[in-house]
Amino acid sequence: MVIEQAPMEDELGDVLEKALGHASLTPDSLAARTGVDAERIRDAIDYRYDFTAAEIRSLAAALSLNVTGVEAIASARYPLPVIVGLPFCLHPLRSPHGIGTANAYLVSDCRSGTGVLFDTGPDPERLRRMWPAGITRIVAIFLTHVESEHVGALAEVQRLFGPAPIFAPVGANFPGAAGLGDGTCMECGGYQIETLSTPGHAEAHNSYLVRVRGAVKASPLLISGDLLFAGSVGGAFFCGSRLREQVNRLLTTLPLATIVAPGHGPLTTLAHERTYNPFASD
Repeated sequence: MVIEQAPMEDELGDVLEKALGHASLTPDSLAARTGVDAERIRDAIDYRYDFTAAEIRSLAAALSLNVTGVEAIASARYPLPVIVGLPFCLHPLRSPHGIGTANAYLVSDCRSGTGVLFDTGPDPERLRRMWPAGITRIVAIFLTHVESEHVGALAEVQRLFGPAPIFAPVGANFPGAAGLGDGTCMECGGYQIETLSTPGHAEAHNSYLVRVRGAVKASPLLISGDLLFAGSVGGAFFCGSRLREQVNRLLTTLPLATIVAPGHGPLTTLAHERTYNPFASD
């Protein structure tokens, strides 16, 4: 069972701005490559665009973007998959952030009152309002990275449920948290949780792959933080090339049936993003 409702995180302007940064291009240099006027590119970054289909294809090619995904984003018709196959309950805990949402996730077995929390969201009051009534104990908290919209409600979680082990990326230096590096695997609350170090948005950034032992036909869950979104990727505040490298790593090495729970926006799957995400490599 999944409780799901969220708007897309990025529009065409966001995708273009991120791709320009990854390619170390400016609107003027992109205009020189494509013949699309630089002012119209700047307007698009400010969410005002009227590109023709041919211009969209030209911009996508110049920025090494997946044209299918760029066309879908430009038309505001980015498709989303049906989310099925998880062997546990997934509760997205969504807080307003900008024009979208910041997401935390609670995983439980649908029967007991215990859960594992991934990030916390920014707002203690909103977290209390969204919290599932049946979950009365947290066995661990995993942080993808240390930004206020992802860890701001941590103190409230600890106040409500008492101390629980906190895990964060190595190098995050988050008070009270144990650092987890790439490839670390652990059993927690009945789940197998594998840590993937995925720098790019931040230098200290983890994604977490969640499975249930013995559920070989079930879909894994990837908590992707601010690395991979439905229809986009996170901002490359640390390093654009490493972000793209890690996105490609996830899309090409993990099972395509993996369900992706991103730090912003709606749920998706790796198979879906492999086909549609503008930043998916060929």
